[in-house]
Amino acid sequence: MANTSPGYGITLRVEGRAEFQPIAEITTVLSREGAAVTGLDVVESQLDFVVIDVTCDAINQEHAEKITAALSASPILTVRKVSDRTFLLHLGGKIEIQSKVPLKTRDDLSRAYTPGVARICQAIAKDKSDARRLTIKRNTVAVVTDGSAVLGLGNLGPEAALPVMEGKAALFKRFADVDAWPVCLDTQDVDEIVRTVQLIAPVYGGINLEDISAPRCFEIEARLRDLLDIPVFHDDQHGTAVVVLAALINALKLVKKDLKDCKIILNGAGAAGTAIARLMFLAGARNIIGFDSQGVINKSKQANSQMRQWFIENCNPTQFDGNLSEAMVGADIFIGVSAPNVLSEKDIINMAPGAIVFALANPDPEIDPVLARKHAAVVATGRSDQPNQINNVLAFPGIFRGLLDAGAKQITDELLVACAEAIASCVSEPQLNASFIVPSVFDANVVKSVAEAVRDQFKN
Repeated sequence: MANTSPGYGITLRVEGRAEFQPIAEITTVLSREGAAVTGLDVVESQLDFVVIDVTCDAINQEHAEKITAALSASPILTVRKVSDRTFLLHLGGKIEIQSKVPLKTRDDLSRAYTPGVARICQAIAKDKSDARRLTIKRNTVAVVTDGSAVLGLGNLGPEAALPVMEGKAALFKRFADVDAWPVCLDTQDVDEIVRTVQLIAPVYGGINLEDISAPRCFEIEARLRDLLDIPVFHDDQHGTAVVVLAALINALKLVKKDLKDCKIILNGAGAAGTAIARLMFLAGARNIIGFDSQGVINKSKQANSQMRQWFIENCNPTQFDGNLSEAMVGADIFIGVSAPNVLSEKDIINMAPGAIVFALANPDPEIDPVLARKHAAVVATGRSDQPNQINNVLAFPGIFRGLLDAGAKQITDELLVACAEAIASCVSEPQLNASFIVPSVFDANVVKSVAEAVRDQFKN
């Protein structure tokens, strides 16, 4: 049976007659339905009835509905109310603005606002670089999206993308004390997006592009990097690539292989896949065979963007022209950023000894990780309920913390490799094993190490 998840947690208020032992009935029903009970509280107890709040995790929304129906079907229970805990968490949004200065007296107002603020405006008008010193610009990032590629859900538009951007902003604050703000644009025109971000850039010390579909995301990022004097970072590309490379550095230590000697199969050549390939190439990989939804990528394929042209020119050195299963024979590394269940158990068996499998499609990976671990030496996924989660939160908070501290204007691939090495270094030799190749996202050393690696890139 699939694992339950807090993302599908529900709280049910259930009433039952006291003489029928309703708590026992509730736990029996939930156990039978495969729910994971995380809390059970008696909120009201009378002579003839009891009211219980029971909290449990489900597998998905359909499973949550099935659990509710099963409790409702019991002849001795009445379900009064069902609350979706994830929806409750999002009520009214997840972030807010707070003042950093006291505003309790007329003197406070005179300094924070008129007339005192006029002096600050005049100083910045004389020297625009003072905006970084005297305003929120020094610690603020715009999280920009057009809603065209929201998580794995597709083109949902700006309103539906907002909860993700809010979450991203909350993560920035929690892990790196960076003030980030969602900017969800109601356009998917490349020129309009570029121009809009250019217009709002004076407020921010950095731009984090998020959930913008390929290949448009490549052009948007490239044009903004040319136009702006602040760093532009597309997390779906570069955040993913940094964490994948970090995990790969440590996985290769375990299997005692060198990246330059490995045959690497990369399934999925969109924004994330191309960025992963570029970073691995810079780190020394020379035998990367890439696949997209049309099959293997080689010189017989047409390039629809500069990024795809790079892929064609630098990957698949033998011009392999078979299918994915054929490519897996003798492969040292598989990295999937594609679709569920594209690999079979036989594909993993056919890999080289000491195989590394990163099946990162979410929520369902390219192969069941339990099955992959039967034959591969190291397995990673994008899931939080599996060991070795490849999670971008290991990268982007520390990267932007370092960029803002350094007053950086650009991001280079060399900087990203340094960040991957910094993340990998947060797992010590005694800690390193097949189930622990990347540090916990709650490890405070990660942000510190990554930020320091970024700052080091800008030291003269």
